[in-house]
Amino acid sequence: MAHDILIVDDEEDIRTQIAGILEDCGYRTRQASNSTETMDAMAGRQPALVILDVWLGDSEMDGLETLELIRRDYPEQQVVMISGHATFDMAVSATKMGAYDFITKPFKTDVLLHNVERALRELHLQEEVRELKKRIGPQSDDIVGTSQFMVHLRRTVDQLSATDSRVLVSGPPGSGKSLVARAIHLGSKRPKRRLVTLNCATLDSEGGDGILFGLEPARGKPRCVSVFEKAHGGTLVLDEIASLSPEAQGKIVGILQGNSFRRVGGTKLIEVDVRVIATTRLDLKAEVEAGNFDQELFHRVNVVPVEVPPLYTHRKDIPSLTRYLMARIANNKGQPARVMSPEALATLGAYNWPGNVSELCNVIERLLLTASADPSRPIDSHSVATALGGDRTAARLETESEIMNQSLREAREAFEKEYLLFHVRRFGGNISRTAEFIGMDRAALHRKLKMLGVDLTDKAQRMGV
Repeated sequence: MAHDILIVDDEEDIRTQIAGILEDCGYRTRQASNSTETMDAMAGRQPALVILDVWLGDSEMDGLETLELIRRDYPEQQVVMISGHATFDMAVSATKMGAYDFITKPFKTDVLLHNVERALRELHLQEEVRELKKRIGPQSDDIVGTSQFMVHLRRTVDQLSATDSRVLVSGPPGSGKSLVARAIHLGSKRPKRRLVTLNCATLDSEGGDGILFGLEPARGKPRCVSVFEKAHGGTLVLDEIASLSPEAQGKIVGILQGNSFRRVGGTKLIEVDVRVIATTRLDLKAEVEAGNFDQELFHRVNVVPVEVPPLYTHRKDIPSLTRYLMARIANNKGQPARVMSPEALATLGAYNWPGNVSELCNVIERLLLTASADPSRPIDSHSVATALGGDRTAARLETESEIMNQSLREAREAFEKEYLLFHVRRFGGNISRTAEFIGMDRAALHRKLKMLGVDLTDKAQRMGV
Protein backbone atom coordinates (compact mmCIF):
# COMPACT_ATOMS: atom_id res chain seq x y z
CA MET A 1 0.00 0.00 0.00
CA ALA A 2 1.59 3.28 -1.18
CA HIS A 3 2.08 6.08 1.35
CA ASP A 4 -0.30 9.02 1.06
CA ILE A 5 1.56 12.39 0.92
CA LEU A 6 -0.09 15.82 1.06
CA ILE A 7 1.79 18.56 -0.83
CA VAL A 8 1.03 22.13 0.28
CA ASP A 9 2.37 25.06 -1.79
CA ASP A 10 0.75 28.19 -3.21
CA GLU A 11 2.52 27.66 -6.55
CA GLU A 12 0.80 25.08 -8.73
CA ASP A 13 3.90 24.26 -10.78
CA ILE A 14 5.85 23.47 -7.58
CA ARG A 15 3.07 21.19 -6.36
CA THR A 16 2.89 19.46 -9.75
CA GLN A 17 6.67 19.03 -9.85
CA ILE A 18 6.84 17.48 -6.39
CA ALA A 19 3.81 15.27 -7.10
CA GLY A 20 5.39 13.99 -10.31
CA ILE A 21 8.65 13.11 -8.54
CA LEU A 22 6.86 11.28 -5.74
CA GLU A 23 4.35 9.46 -7.93
CA ASP A 24 7.19 8.21 -10.16
CA CYS A 25 8.57 6.57 -7.01
CA GLY A 26 5.26 4.87 -6.17
CA TYR A 27 3.80 7.33 -3.66
CA ARG A 28 0.22 8.58 -3.75
CA THR A 29 -0.20 12.35 -3.54
CA ARG A 30 -2.81 14.99 -2.79
CA GLN A 31 -2.44 18.74 -3.14
CA ALA A 32 -3.48 21.91 -1.29
CA SER A 33 -2.66 25.56 -2.02
CA ASN A 34 -3.47 27.23 1.32
CA SER A 35 -4.11 26.56 5.01
CA THR A 36 -7.85 26.03 4.58
CA GLU A 37 -7.41 23.42 1.83
CA THR A 38 -4.70 21.79 3.92
CA MET A 39 -6.88 21.32 6.99
CA ASP A 40 -9.81 20.20 4.84
CA ALA A 41 -7.63 17.59 3.16
CA MET A 42 -6.40 16.33 6.53
CA ALA A 43 -9.94 16.23 7.88
CA GLY A 44 -10.83 14.01 4.93
CA ARG A 45 -8.05 11.59 5.87
CA GLN A 46 -4.80 12.05 7.73
CA PRO A 47 -1.83 11.58 5.34
CA ALA A 48 1.36 9.73 6.16
CA LEU A 49 3.41 12.87 5.45
CA VAL A 50 2.83 16.57 4.77
CA ILE A 51 5.24 18.61 2.62
CA LEU A 52 4.46 22.20 3.63
CA ASP A 53 5.70 25.49 2.16
CA VAL A 54 6.58 28.25 4.64
CA TRP A 55 5.18 31.09 2.52
CA LEU A 56 1.58 30.56 1.50
CA GLY A 57 0.09 33.37 -0.61
CA ASP A 58 -3.67 34.01 -0.51
CA SER A 59 -3.88 31.94 2.66
CA GLU A 60 -5.52 32.61 6.00
CA MET A 61 -2.38 31.31 7.73
CA ASP A 62 1.23 31.01 6.58
CA GLY A 63 3.14 27.74 6.65
CA LEU A 64 4.45 28.06 10.21
CA GLU A 65 0.99 28.88 11.56
CA THR A 66 -0.43 25.96 9.58
CA LEU A 67 2.29 23.72 11.04
CA GLU A 68 1.30 24.83 14.54
CA LEU A 69 -2.35 23.99 13.81
CA ILE A 70 -1.42 20.59 12.36
CA ARG A 71 0.68 19.74 15.38
CA ARG A 72 -2.14 20.80 17.67
CA ASP A 73 -4.83 18.73 15.97
CA TYR A 74 -2.60 15.84 14.80
CA PRO A 75 0.24 15.53 17.36
CA GLU A 76 1.84 12.54 15.60
CA GLN A 77 1.72 13.98 12.08
CA GLN A 78 5.05 13.99 10.22
CA VAL A 79 5.73 17.32 8.40
CA VAL A 80 8.61 18.36 6.13
CA MET A 81 8.87 22.15 5.58
CA ILE A 82 10.09 23.70 2.29
CA SER A 83 10.96 27.31 1.45
CA GLY A 84 12.76 29.40 -1.17
CA HIS A 85 13.52 32.16 1.34
CA ALA A 86 14.57 30.20 4.37
CA THR A 87 16.68 31.58 7.20
CA PHE A 88 18.44 29.69 9.94
CA ASP A 89 16.08 31.11 12.58
CA MET A 90 13.09 30.03 10.49
CA ALA A 91 14.38 26.47 10.25
CA VAL A 92 15.03 26.37 14.00
CA SER A 93 11.52 27.67 14.70
CA ALA A 94 9.96 25.06 12.42
CA THR A 95 11.82 22.15 14.02
CA LYS A 96 10.98 23.43 17.52
CA MET A 97 7.33 23.45 16.48
CA GLY A 98 7.59 19.80 15.46
CA ALA A 99 8.63 19.78 11.79
CA TYR A 100 10.68 16.71 10.91
CA ASP A 101 13.01 18.56 8.51
CA PHE A 102 13.46 21.76 6.52
CA ILE A 103 14.38 21.82 2.77
CA THR A 104 15.31 24.93 0.82
CA LYS A 105 14.08 25.61 -2.73
CA PRO A 106 15.16 24.99 -5.39
CA PHE A 107 15.90 21.44 -4.26
CA LYS A 108 17.42 18.49 -6.04
CA THR A 109 15.24 15.44 -6.69
CA ASP A 110 17.49 13.11 -4.69
CA VAL A 111 17.49 15.50 -1.72
CA LEU A 112 13.67 15.63 -1.70
CA LEU A 113 13.34 11.85 -1.99
CA HIS A 114 15.97 11.27 0.67
CA ASN A 115 14.14 13.49 3.15
CA VAL A 116 10.77 11.97 2.33
CA GLU A 117 12.14 8.44 2.77
CA ARG A 118 13.81 9.37 6.06
CA ALA A 119 10.62 10.96 7.40
CA LEU A 120 8.53 7.92 6.48
CA ARG A 121 11.15 5.55 7.84
CA GLU A 122 11.18 7.49 11.11
CA LEU A 123 7.40 7.21 11.23
CA HIS A 124 7.62 3.47 10.67
CA LEU A 125 10.28 3.10 13.39
CA GLN A 126 8.13 5.00 15.87
CA GLU A 127 5.27 2.66 15.14
CA GLU A 128 7.56 -0.36 15.53
CA VAL A 129 8.68 0.91 18.93
CA ARG A 130 5.06 1.27 20.03
CA GLU A 131 4.28 -2.24 18.79
CA LEU A 132 7.39 -3.73 20.42
CA LYS A 133 6.36 -2.24 23.75
CA LYS A 134 3.00 -3.93 23.34
CA ARG A 135 4.67 -7.17 22.34
CA ILE A 136 6.65 -7.58 25.58
CA GLY A 137 4.21 -10.07 27.00
CA PRO A 138 2.60 -13.44 26.40
CA GLN A 139 1.15 -12.58 23.00
CA SER A 140 4.41 -11.56 21.35
CA ASP A 141 5.96 -14.85 20.38
CA ASP A 142 6.48 -16.43 16.98
CA ILE A 143 4.30 -19.37 15.96
CA VAL A 144 6.55 -22.06 17.42
CA GLY A 145 6.07 -25.82 17.20
CA THR A 146 6.20 -28.86 14.94
CA SER A 147 2.87 -30.45 15.80
CA GLN A 148 0.23 -30.87 13.09
CA PHE A 149 -1.74 -28.03 14.72
CA MET A 150 1.12 -25.54 14.45
CA VAL A 151 2.13 -26.67 10.96
CA HIS A 152 -1.47 -26.20 9.80
CA LEU A 153 -1.71 -22.83 11.54
CA ARG A 154 1.49 -21.52 9.91
CA ARG A 155 0.29 -22.74 6.51
CA THR A 156 -3.05 -20.98 7.01
CA VAL A 157 -1.32 -17.74 8.04
CA ASP A 158 0.88 -17.89 4.94
CA GLN A 159 -2.15 -18.36 2.70
CA LEU A 160 -4.09 -15.50 4.32
CA SER A 161 -1.13 -13.16 4.19
CA ALA A 162 -1.30 -13.13 0.39
CA THR A 163 -4.91 -11.85 0.46
CA ASP A 164 -6.73 -8.82 1.83
CA SER A 165 -9.67 -10.86 3.16
CA ARG A 166 -11.17 -10.16 6.55
CA VAL A 167 -10.29 -12.84 9.08
CA LEU A 168 -11.93 -14.10 12.29
CA VAL A 169 -9.38 -15.65 14.67
CA SER A 170 -10.98 -17.71 17.44
CA GLY A 171 -9.49 -19.63 20.33
CA PRO A 172 -9.39 -19.79 24.15
CA PRO A 173 -7.84 -16.98 26.23
CA GLY A 174 -4.06 -16.91 26.11
CA SER A 175 -3.76 -19.21 23.10
CA GLY A 176 -2.13 -16.60 20.84
CA LYS A 177 -4.93 -15.03 18.80
CA SER A 178 -3.25 -11.60 18.76
CA LEU A 179 -0.01 -13.25 17.68
CA VAL A 180 -1.76 -14.86 14.71
CA ALA A 181 -3.35 -11.53 13.74
CA ARG A 182 0.07 -9.84 13.83
CA ALA A 183 1.64 -12.64 11.78
CA ILE A 184 -1.04 -12.23 9.10
CA HIS A 185 -0.38 -8.47 8.99
CA LEU A 186 3.41 -8.82 8.78
CA GLY A 187 3.13 -11.33 5.94
CA SER A 188 0.61 -9.25 3.98
CA LYS A 189 0.97 -6.51 1.37
CA ARG A 190 0.69 -3.99 4.21
CA PRO A 191 3.60 -4.83 6.57
CA LYS A 192 5.08 -1.32 6.51
CA ARG A 193 1.76 0.30 7.41
CA ARG A 194 0.26 0.46 10.86
CA LEU A 195 -1.17 -2.46 12.81
CA VAL A 196 -3.72 -0.96 15.19
CA THR A 197 -5.42 -3.02 17.90
CA LEU A 198 -8.77 -2.00 19.39
CA ASN A 199 -9.86 -3.51 22.70
CA CYS A 200 -13.55 -3.83 21.87
CA ALA A 201 -14.58 -3.63 25.53
CA THR A 202 -13.43 0.03 25.61
CA LEU A 203 -16.18 1.06 23.17
CA ASP A 204 -18.77 0.75 25.93
CA SER A 205 -16.91 3.23 28.11
CA GLU A 206 -17.18 7.01 28.00
CA GLY A 207 -15.49 8.28 24.85
CA GLY A 208 -16.18 5.10 22.88
CA ASP A 209 -17.51 7.04 19.88
CA GLY A 210 -14.32 9.11 19.83
CA ILE A 211 -12.26 5.91 19.64
CA LEU A 212 -14.39 4.50 16.84
CA PHE A 213 -15.16 7.61 14.76
CA GLY A 214 -12.72 10.24 16.01
CA LEU A 215 -13.60 13.73 17.31
CA GLU A 216 -13.41 17.14 15.73
CA PRO A 217 -11.57 19.72 17.89
CA ALA A 218 -13.81 21.46 20.42
CA ARG A 219 -13.39 23.54 23.57
CA GLY A 220 -9.65 23.81 23.09
CA LYS A 221 -9.18 20.05 22.76
CA PRO A 222 -7.27 18.70 19.72
CA ARG A 223 -8.82 16.55 17.03
CA CYS A 224 -9.00 12.86 17.96
CA VAL A 225 -8.22 10.44 15.15
CA SER A 226 -10.22 7.21 15.11
CA VAL A 227 -8.71 3.74 15.10
CA PHE A 228 -9.93 3.21 11.54
CA GLU A 229 -8.16 6.35 10.34
CA LYS A 230 -4.99 5.43 12.23
CA ALA A 231 -5.05 2.05 10.48
CA HIS A 232 -5.61 3.50 6.98
CA GLY A 233 -3.54 1.48 4.52
CA GLY A 234 -2.79 -1.07 7.23
CA THR A 235 -4.62 -3.50 9.50
CA LEU A 236 -7.10 -3.03 12.35
CA VAL A 237 -7.48 -5.84 14.89
CA LEU A 238 -10.85 -5.89 16.66
CA ASP A 239 -9.74 -7.71 19.79
CA GLU A 240 -12.42 -9.86 21.50
CA ILE A 241 -15.17 -8.60 19.20
CA ALA A 242 -17.83 -10.54 21.13
CA SER A 243 -17.48 -8.02 23.99
CA LEU A 244 -19.07 -5.28 21.83
CA SER A 245 -22.45 -3.98 22.89
CA PRO A 246 -25.28 -4.31 20.35
CA GLU A 247 -25.05 -0.56 19.72
CA ALA A 248 -21.31 -0.70 19.02
CA GLN A 249 -21.81 -3.73 16.75
CA GLY A 250 -24.25 -1.73 14.63
CA LYS A 251 -21.82 1.19 14.36
CA ILE A 252 -19.00 -1.05 13.14
CA VAL A 253 -21.31 -2.64 10.58
CA GLY A 254 -22.00 0.86 9.25
CA ILE A 255 -18.29 1.59 8.87
CA LEU A 256 -17.51 -1.74 7.22
CA GLN A 257 -20.36 -1.36 4.73
CA GLY A 258 -18.83 1.66 3.02
CA ASN A 259 -15.32 1.82 4.48
CA SER A 260 -16.20 5.35 5.55
CA PHE A 261 -17.52 7.36 8.50
CA ARG A 262 -17.84 10.87 9.92
CA ARG A 263 -16.04 12.11 13.00
CA VAL A 264 -18.14 13.08 16.00
CA GLY A 265 -18.94 16.75 15.52
CA GLY A 266 -17.92 16.65 11.84
CA THR A 267 -19.73 16.53 8.52
CA LYS A 268 -16.96 15.43 6.15
CA LEU A 269 -17.03 11.79 5.03
CA ILE A 270 -13.70 10.08 5.77
CA GLU A 271 -12.86 7.15 3.49
CA VAL A 272 -10.40 4.51 4.65
CA ASP A 273 -8.69 1.42 3.28
CA VAL A 274 -8.31 -0.94 6.24
CA ARG A 275 -7.94 -4.71 6.51
CA VAL A 276 -9.96 -5.96 9.48
CA ILE A 277 -8.99 -8.97 11.60
CA ALA A 278 -11.28 -9.86 14.52
CA THR A 279 -10.46 -12.13 17.46
CA THR A 280 -12.84 -13.93 19.81
CA ARG A 281 -12.75 -16.43 22.65
CA LEU A 282 -16.44 -17.25 22.14
CA ASP A 283 -18.21 -19.23 19.45
CA LEU A 284 -19.63 -16.30 17.45
CA LYS A 285 -21.98 -18.50 15.46
CA ALA A 286 -23.54 -19.71 18.70
CA GLU A 287 -23.67 -16.11 19.93
CA VAL A 288 -25.57 -15.13 16.77
CA GLU A 289 -28.05 -18.00 17.27
CA ALA A 290 -28.52 -16.93 20.89
CA GLY A 291 -29.25 -13.37 19.78
CA ASN A 292 -26.13 -11.95 21.46
CA PHE A 293 -24.24 -10.95 18.32
CA ASP A 294 -25.23 -9.12 15.14
CA GLN A 295 -25.59 -11.58 12.26
CA GLU A 296 -24.50 -9.07 9.61
CA LEU A 297 -21.36 -8.15 11.55
CA PHE A 298 -20.59 -11.86 11.95
CA HIS A 299 -20.76 -12.42 8.19
CA ARG A 300 -18.65 -9.32 7.49
CA VAL A 301 -15.78 -10.35 9.77
CA ASN A 302 -16.02 -14.13 9.31
CA VAL A 303 -14.87 -14.16 5.67
CA VAL A 304 -12.04 -16.55 6.56
CA PRO A 305 -12.16 -18.32 9.98
CA VAL A 306 -8.96 -19.37 11.75
CA GLU A 307 -8.93 -21.56 14.86
CA VAL A 308 -6.05 -21.32 17.37
CA PRO A 309 -5.90 -24.52 19.45
CA PRO A 310 -5.50 -24.65 23.24
CA LEU A 311 -2.04 -25.65 24.42
CA TYR A 312 -3.08 -29.00 25.91
CA THR A 313 -4.04 -30.26 22.43
CA HIS A 314 -0.48 -29.90 21.16
CA ARG A 315 1.66 -30.85 24.16
CA LYS A 316 4.34 -32.01 21.72
CA ASP A 317 5.24 -28.34 21.22
CA ILE A 318 5.74 -27.56 24.92
CA PRO A 319 9.52 -28.32 24.97
CA SER A 320 10.27 -26.14 21.92
CA LEU A 321 7.91 -23.41 23.17
CA THR A 322 9.57 -23.52 26.57
CA ARG A 323 13.07 -23.14 25.14
CA TYR A 324 11.94 -20.29 22.87
CA LEU A 325 10.12 -18.43 25.65
CA MET A 326 12.96 -19.00 28.10
CA ALA A 327 15.46 -17.41 25.70
CA ARG A 328 13.19 -14.44 24.94
CA ILE A 329 12.08 -13.71 28.51
CA ALA A 330 15.60 -14.10 29.88
CA ASN A 331 16.90 -11.69 27.25
CA ASN A 332 14.18 -9.15 28.12
CA LYS A 333 15.17 -9.34 31.79
CA GLY A 334 18.90 -9.26 31.15
CA GLN A 335 19.42 -12.70 32.66
CA PRO A 336 21.02 -15.85 31.27
CA ALA A 337 18.56 -18.38 29.87
CA ARG A 338 18.18 -21.50 32.03
CA VAL A 339 18.20 -25.11 30.89
CA MET A 340 15.25 -27.32 31.86
CA SER A 341 15.92 -30.89 32.94
CA PRO A 342 14.08 -33.68 31.06
CA GLU A 343 12.02 -34.29 34.21
CA ALA A 344 11.11 -30.57 34.36
CA LEU A 345 9.92 -30.66 30.75
CA ALA A 346 7.90 -33.78 31.50
CA THR A 347 6.26 -31.94 34.40
CA LEU A 348 5.33 -29.08 32.10
CA GLY A 349 3.92 -31.61 29.64
CA ALA A 350 1.76 -33.23 32.33
CA TYR A 351 0.01 -29.96 33.19
CA ASN A 352 -3.33 -29.04 31.55
CA TRP A 353 -2.53 -25.32 30.91
CA PRO A 354 -5.93 -23.67 31.39
CA GLY A 355 -4.23 -20.33 30.67
CA ASN A 356 -2.51 -21.69 27.53
CA VAL A 357 0.65 -19.99 26.21
CA SER A 358 0.08 -16.91 28.38
CA GLU A 359 0.25 -19.11 31.47
CA LEU A 360 3.38 -20.84 30.17
CA CYS A 361 5.04 -17.42 29.79
CA ASN A 362 4.15 -16.54 33.37
CA VAL A 363 5.48 -19.83 34.72
CA ILE A 364 8.79 -19.44 32.89
CA GLU A 365 9.17 -15.88 34.17
CA ARG A 366 8.42 -17.14 37.70
CA LEU A 367 11.08 -19.84 37.32
CA LEU A 368 13.68 -17.29 36.26
CA LEU A 369 12.97 -15.35 39.46
CA THR A 370 12.77 -18.29 41.88
CA ALA A 371 15.10 -20.99 40.52
CA SER A 372 18.57 -21.66 41.91
CA ALA A 373 20.96 -18.74 41.56
CA ASP A 374 23.45 -21.06 39.85
CA PRO A 375 22.70 -20.70 36.12
CA SER A 376 24.69 -23.84 35.33
CA ARG A 377 22.20 -26.02 37.22
CA PRO A 378 19.19 -27.17 35.17
CA ILE A 379 15.77 -26.29 36.55
CA ASP A 380 14.32 -29.44 38.11
CA SER A 381 10.80 -30.86 38.17
CA HIS A 382 10.15 -29.78 41.77
CA SER A 383 10.83 -26.12 40.91
CA VAL A 384 8.50 -26.38 37.92
CA ALA A 385 5.73 -28.08 39.89
CA THR A 386 5.99 -25.49 42.67
CA ALA A 387 5.82 -22.66 40.13
CA LEU A 388 2.69 -24.28 38.71
CA GLY A 389 0.71 -24.25 41.93
CA GLY A 390 2.14 -25.02 45.35
CA ASP A 391 3.08 -28.10 47.36
CA ARG A 392 0.05 -30.33 46.62
CA THR A 393 0.23 -29.62 42.90
CA ALA A 394 4.00 -30.05 43.08
CA ALA A 395 3.70 -33.51 44.61
CA ARG A 396 1.09 -34.60 42.09
CA LEU A 397 2.98 -33.26 39.08
CA GLU A 398 6.28 -34.68 40.27
CA THR A 399 4.67 -38.10 40.51
CA GLU A 400 3.14 -37.67 37.06
CA SER A 401 6.44 -36.56 35.54
CA GLU A 402 8.25 -39.50 37.12
CA ILE A 403 5.68 -41.86 35.65
CA MET A 404 5.96 -40.26 32.21
CA ASN A 405 9.71 -40.93 32.25
CA GLN A 406 9.27 -44.62 33.02
CA SER A 407 8.66 -47.59 30.80
CA LEU A 408 5.13 -48.99 30.63
CA ARG A 409 6.09 -51.95 32.88
CA GLU A 410 7.72 -49.66 35.46
CA ALA A 411 4.78 -47.25 35.40
CA ARG A 412 2.28 -50.09 35.82
CA GLU A 413 4.22 -51.53 38.78
CA ALA A 414 4.47 -48.09 40.40
CA PHE A 415 0.73 -47.57 40.04
CA GLU A 416 -0.11 -51.03 41.38
CA LYS A 417 2.15 -50.49 44.40
CA GLU A 418 0.60 -47.10 45.21
CA TYR A 419 -2.91 -48.45 44.68
CA LEU A 420 -2.47 -51.51 46.86
CA LEU A 421 -0.64 -49.60 49.61
CA PHE A 422 -3.43 -47.02 49.67
CA HIS A 423 -6.07 -49.69 50.34
CA VAL A 424 -3.90 -51.63 52.80
CA ARG A 425 -3.53 -48.41 54.81
CA ARG A 426 -7.23 -47.65 54.32
CA PHE A 427 -8.14 -50.91 56.11
CA GLY A 428 -5.51 -50.49 58.82
CA GLY A 429 -3.24 -53.22 57.46
CA ASN A 430 -6.02 -55.84 57.36
CA ILE A 431 -5.14 -57.92 54.28
CA SER A 432 -8.38 -59.90 54.28
CA ARG A 433 -10.57 -56.79 54.18
CA THR A 434 -8.31 -55.22 51.56
CA ALA A 435 -8.47 -58.31 49.34
CA GLU A 436 -12.25 -58.47 49.69
CA PHE A 437 -12.68 -54.82 48.75
CA ILE A 438 -10.45 -54.84 45.66
CA GLY A 439 -11.85 -58.17 44.48
CA MET A 440 -8.66 -60.19 44.81
CA ASP A 441 -7.81 -63.53 46.47
CA ARG A 442 -6.05 -63.04 49.82
CA ALA A 443 -3.13 -65.31 48.87
CA ALA A 444 -2.82 -63.60 45.46
CA LEU A 445 -2.69 -60.21 47.18
CA HIS A 446 0.11 -61.44 49.45
CA ARG A 447 2.09 -62.65 46.43
CA LYS A 448 1.52 -59.36 44.52
CA LEU A 449 2.63 -57.24 47.47
CA LYS A 450 5.74 -59.35 47.93
CA MET A 451 6.56 -59.10 44.21
CA LEU A 452 6.21 -55.30 44.40
CA GLY A 453 8.59 -55.13 47.34
CA VAL A 454 6.04 -54.30 50.02
CA ASP A 455 7.19 -55.67 53.39
CA LEU A 456 4.05 -56.58 55.32
CA THR A 457 6.09 -57.12 58.47
CA ASP A 458 6.89 -53.38 58.45
CA LYS A 459 4.07 -51.90 60.52
CA ALA A 460 4.99 -48.32 59.61
CA GLN A 461 4.73 -49.09 55.91
CA ARG A 462 1.56 -51.06 56.39
CA MET A 463 -0.10 -48.32 58.42
CA GLY A 464 1.29 -45.45 56.35
CA VAL A 465 3.09 -43.83 59.33
